[in-house]
Amino acid sequence: MTTKTKPEDLRSFRWFGPDTMRGFSHRSRMLPGKPVIAIINTWSEINPCHAHLRERAEAVKRGVWQAGGFPVEIPAFSITETYMKPSPMLYRNLLAMDTEESLRSLPIDGAVLMGGCDKTTPGLLMGAISMNLPAIFLPAGPMLRGNWNGQPLGSGTDLWKYWTERCAGTVSDEDWNAIEGGIARSPGFCMTMGTAATMTALTEAMGMTLPGASSIPATDSNHVRLAMDSGRRIVEMVWEDSRPQEILTLPAFRNAITVDMAIGGSTNAIIHLVALARRCGLDLPLRLFDEIAPRVPVLANIRPNGEYLMEDFYYAGGLRALMAEIRDLLHLDCRTVNGKTMAENLEGARIVNPDVIRHREAPLSETGGTAILYGSLAPDGAVIKTAAADRRFWRHTGPAVVFHDYPDLEARINGEDLQVDENSILVLQHAGPLGGPGMPEWGMLPIPKKLLQRGVRDMVRISDARMSGTAYGTCVLHVSPESYVGGPLALVRDGDAITLDIADRRLDLLVPEEELTGRRAQWKRPIPKEERGYLALYRERVTQAHLGCDFDFLSHDTPLGEPEIF
Repeated sequence: MTTKTKPEDLRSFRWFGPDTMRGFSHRSRMLPGKPVIAIINTWSEINPCHAHLRERAEAVKRGVWQAGGFPVEIPAFSITETYMKPSPMLYRNLLAMDTEESLRSLPIDGAVLMGGCDKTTPGLLMGAISMNLPAIFLPAGPMLRGNWNGQPLGSGTDLWKYWTERCAGTVSDEDWNAIEGGIARSPGFCMTMGTAATMTALTEAMGMTLPGASSIPATDSNHVRLAMDSGRRIVEMVWEDSRPQEILTLPAFRNAITVDMAIGGSTNAIIHLVALARRCGLDLPLRLFDEIAPRVPVLANIRPNGEYLMEDFYYAGGLRALMAEIRDLLHLDCRTVNGKTMAENLEGARIVNPDVIRHREAPLSETGGTAILYGSLAPDGAVIKTAAADRRFWRHTGPAVVFHDYPDLEARINGEDLQVDENSILVLQHAGPLGGPGMPEWGMLPIPKKLLQRGVRDMVRISDARMSGTAYGTCVLHVSPESYVGGPLALVRDGDAITLDIADRRLDLLVPEEELTGRRAQWKRPIPKEERGYLALYRERVTQAHLGCDFDFLSHDTPLGEPEIF
């Protein structure tokens, strides 16, 4: 360990060191005398993904004490994916602000960030990046695989699958209840390659976790060891003055995009990576994702794209094994939170089960699982998870069936009078960052029941919404600009022809320009509901999807400023 920081250089010394009245007041209540480590904990009794983090915080503290630090546990806003409405994405930026302001306003020298449920990982990282104190991320870990009738169940993915079959009349109420009782068997985040597993994997790929941390199951004994190791390491990072913006370079983000493609990661990762990069003062244009994707094979045979679950992934070698298999595609000189390079961290990693983590010569797919689309319907881009889309629809033209908003969708989707067939393209408007609000995961529009009963299981669906990382289907997402601000999606009418061409990366509305000009002249921006507090702030300052849906006033160009100690 190379020590750059002296005791009197510690940020906390500004609170506890001076021989002043305020220094006296601070010391009389707490006298750390060593690096103060914030354990930013998103534990909450209403967040099942993080139910074990109360215990893990104690393990982190043991590690901090062992390394000569002074741990202080600080609660942070807990974003529970399951229960928070209308969208947990609405509150990612609130967690980022909570994290940043806790670290800024308190006598903190370094931080262990504890989270894992979808939005908590980017939220914690965004706040820590802006504050730029030494920080290390501790993933909550995936839950154990589910079980029903001797079959493994994957959260989200099998929910959608069996709900579809129940709507089609092929799953009984008895079986449905049994599935409900067996799909979530432990604490931890979703054990499919959804947004939670994707974002913790990408955090490891960027160097912000200890090697191998991202896929350790929440209840595995190695997770306790990881917590203690993270506590020990953050104290060393404070003395080394190792900060997030030194680790999160453009090559580190390119590593994250490469790994995202190799794991067939969630489409939500694109929005989060863009937001994280912008907090670092870096630009990640959507075209960069599409530039990297064709060179990267999908190697993670994990649901929803594959067969297995995150518990299998960990015991097959985990992310280190997958990254070692594509090491020639990575920037191996990137430094990580353990003080070593990515190349050093991958030494000795190997694939244990090549059916779960494929070798390069036998990939799940030859190219990365995500594509960026542009065209007259998406001037600023749209996203599709090609790994989860039916190849029949990779080049498809069909008539639009338009739903003005989600209540309209729910009211009409299963009506016998709905004019729709398997070639139709379902379109949902007003589900974006402002229209949702919060860009809810409504992008996997349900297939009309009358089509389900005919055996239809996929069709093209388009929206400015997001989609759960555990979901699947030919769903075009994140259409930008969104319909709420007058993007072309707002002008689509029933029967309009739309073309999806994944090979050419196109999404086009086949309506004459003069007709669109007339529709645009008649379009009126929706009148928002009367709102107050955080929601009013969100509507006023959030950016569009292709810019990461962050608040414009939290950009890297905005000076942070240290508090005065009076």
